[in-house]
Amino acid sequence: MKFWYRVATLGFIALSITSCNNDDFYFQNYYQHYEEAILDYDKTIAINPQDSDAWNGRGDNLYSLGKYEEAIASYDQAITINPKDSDAWNDKGDALYSLEKYQAAILAYDQAIAINPKDSDAWNGRGDNLYSLAKYEEAIASYDKAIAIVPEDVNVWDDRGDALYSLEKYPEAIASYDKAIAIAQKENDSWFRRIFNLKNLGENHEVWNDRGDALYWLEKYEEAILAYDKAITINPEYHEAWYNRGAALDILEKYEEAILAYDKAIAINPEYQESWYSRGITLENLQKYEEAIASYDKAIAINPEYQEAWNDRGDALYSLEKYQEAILSYDKAIAINPKDSDAWNDRGDALFSLEKYKEAILSYDKAIAIKPDDYEPWYSKGFALENLKKYQEALKCYQKSIELQPGFAEAINKRNELLKKLS
Repeated sequence: MKFWYRVATLGFIALSITSCNNDDFYFQNYYQHYEEAILDYDKTIAINPQDSDAWNGRGDNLYSLGKYEEAIASYDQAITINPKDSDAWNDKGDALYSLEKYQAAILAYDQAIAINPKDSDAWNGRGDNLYSLAKYEEAIASYDKAIAIVPEDVNVWDDRGDALYSLEKYPEAIASYDKAIAIAQKENDSWFRRIFNLKNLGENHEVWNDRGDALYWLEKYEEAILAYDKAITINPEYHEAWYNRGAALDILEKYEEAILAYDKAIAINPEYQESWYSRGITLENLQKYEEAIASYDKAIAINPEYQEAWNDRGDALYSLEKYQEAILSYDKAIAINPKDSDAWNDRGDALFSLEKYKEAILSYDKAIAIKPDDYEPWYSKGFALENLKKYQEALKCYQKSIELQPGFAEAINKRNELLKKLS
């Protein structure tokens, strides 16, 4: 929040100097002067080393340059001179947050709040750091404190929504996102925004995207797509919304439309591995296995440790009856994550298809050891044992599969057929 208020103040200075039409004009006459401003503060400090405001201002400019360690050193000087300077404590918290020193940042915000309990920025900053530590309930409590002080803060409502989303409290998250959108839309008509020609805050693509995500997890896929569409309308270059739109369309089995959405995401950001991977899954759903493999290969080229892509690449090769190549992909997936029971099971299926039943059983045993309550490797192991004429062992495996998944027709049929054969 610090940057926004600082920039807003400087906007008045910028207006008297220049007239601009683009959205970020308010810092065009400022950003290039950070270094000069620091030199001016240094001169002030040289005259009066006990000027805490100068030390704090120096820290703000260093912060704006991304020199967070140096900024903290300046804030510390301000705090040493005036330990009751809540702004310096708050700004120190911001710098520590930027360095991902979340616990230390929380301590700084706590100091700011102890001095000024009505400092909404400190409460918000505290919430952001708690969120980064995955302490979502505590983060929400801090955001609620900030909202109680400044009820119309768009960013706090949005952040609160993110924390609720992380707790899988999707209806509550949507309510927070809706509040952020409503506040932002009201702000669009403010005199300040009209004078400075600032971007439409109600047209916040990230909030709409977050709203779509919450709807997605509520399995309200059509509504989620509408939210993603709104985000895309606001910012057509927002690749995350295009990707998320594709994921929702994929769930609705609108595969061709999903691929178009993934293609848009990829055109905007060709290095977004998730788009390539999900595109591969959708192509598999369309039984376009060669194209799916090509998409998985793109994802893997971006991230060679992309375990899911290696595994699904194996599945596509399996569907093409390229069992040896499939095994190589499964081996790669297993090397990355030896605890992936699905990869072990799929590896077993490929070996089974090559009639390497003993090796297949070893893979099924690995899958079972990792996930004993998965009925599929028990069934597949039984089938392999039956092919090795180990009928009693096969029956036990079929029975175990049925116990884990009552009504599993394939296992019931295989068991009954084998019992008939043995009788």
